[in-house]
Order: sequence, then structure tokens, then C-alpha cells
Amino acid sequence: MWKWRDLTYMLFLVLVLVPIFIETILFTYLLSVFQNELYAGTLNGFIMAIVFTAALYFIVLKPNRQSWSTVGLKSFPLSEWKRITVWTVILIIVSIALVVAMSFIGIGTENSKTESLQSQMTLLNFAIGFVSAAIISPIYEEIFYRGFLYRFFSSRYGVLSGMIISSLIFTVVHIPTFNTLPVNFVSGLVFSWVYQKTGSIIPSILIHGIFNGIAVILTAIA
Repeated sequence: MWKWRDLTYMLFLVLVLVPIFIETILFTYLLSVFQNELYAGTLNGFIMAIVFTAALYFIVLKPNRQSWSTVGLKSFPLSEWKRITVWTVILIIVSIALVVAMSFIGIGTENSKTESLQSQMTLLNFAIGFVSAAIISPIYEEIFYRGFLYRFFSSRYGVLSGMIISSLIFTVVHIPTFNTLPVNFVSGLVFSWVYQKTGSIIPSILIHGIFNGIAVILTAIA
């Protein structure tokens, strides 16, 4: 239902424009203003969320006369709460296994984001980090990477190919936090599968938010 032109425009935005103008230039400016990596990163992430969702609406949905339900923003049966719980637990267990495996080859879990939060741990900073990771990021990332990308590729090449391709792109955009890439890829597969089985992006948002929220809590108490 979407054209390759739609995909090209969105990928150019995500893989070229956003890294250059938002993640680099804008972040550098915000860091000079706030002199605080956590605050600059959170505001930067919020602006990124606006850009992602606005671009998806004006480039893809509106020209095709589609609503947000097209990318999965719709209700789901209450019976799916069991699936949400099961896949949240599975994702946590697999992620722990990956972290342990990486530790054996000398790859730790620390990165600039966790170090920034740990070095400035106050109740306000914890709340800012939690909202950013557990609410803002899951909403716009699931709408784009699963609601749009996964659906685009799965409609053409099948469920498995859609899961792998969208998860690979989801993983690539998390560079340079290289030590999280295996977890990013696996979580992308889980979120795609849950979207496929429920027909709604909301369960994936919830699992994504719970997973990120737990990560922030563990970072805070570490």
C-alpha cells in the first residue's frame, strides 16, 4: 500500500538528515546551552520524536489519505495482555543472557547515556531519563520501525524478512552504542512479532516501554 518512494524519503530522513542535523548539530548546540548531556539528550530525543512522527504523517499517511490506525495505532483485545506479559519476560531473559555473553568477551554495558545518568543521579534526573526512555522513545520508535518499516517489508517479502530487515535498520540507528546492538536487534524481532500477532502497535509500545523503564531503574541503582 506504500510506494518505494515513501520508504526512500523516510529512510533518507532517518539515516541521513536526523544523524547530521539532530543527533550531531542540534545535540552539540543543546549541550552548549545546558552544559548537561542528560538534559540535552532528552530534549534532543523529544525533538527527534516530533520530527519522526510529523514526517511519517506528512510524507506517508496524509498523501495516501490514511489515518494513524494504518501503522497500528488502534485498540487490541484484552486477551493479548497475556501475550504482552509473556514476551516482556522473554525479552528480559534473552537480554540478560546477551549481556552475560558479551561480558565474557570483554564487552560491558556502560555507554555515554548510562554514565550520564549515573553521574548526575537525582530524583529529577531519574524522572527525566525514565520519561525519555520508557515513554517518548517507545512511542515514536514503534510507530516508525514496526508500524511503518516492518509493515512495508513484511507486506512485500513476508513476516520473517520483514522482522529481520526492520530490526537490522533499528539496530543500525543505535550506533555508536555498539554494546547494545545485539539487544537492539533481538528486541526489534520481539516487537515486530508482537505487532504481527496482535495487529496493534500498542502492545509493542508497552513492552518496549517496560523494558526500557527497567533498564533505567537498574542503571539508577547500579
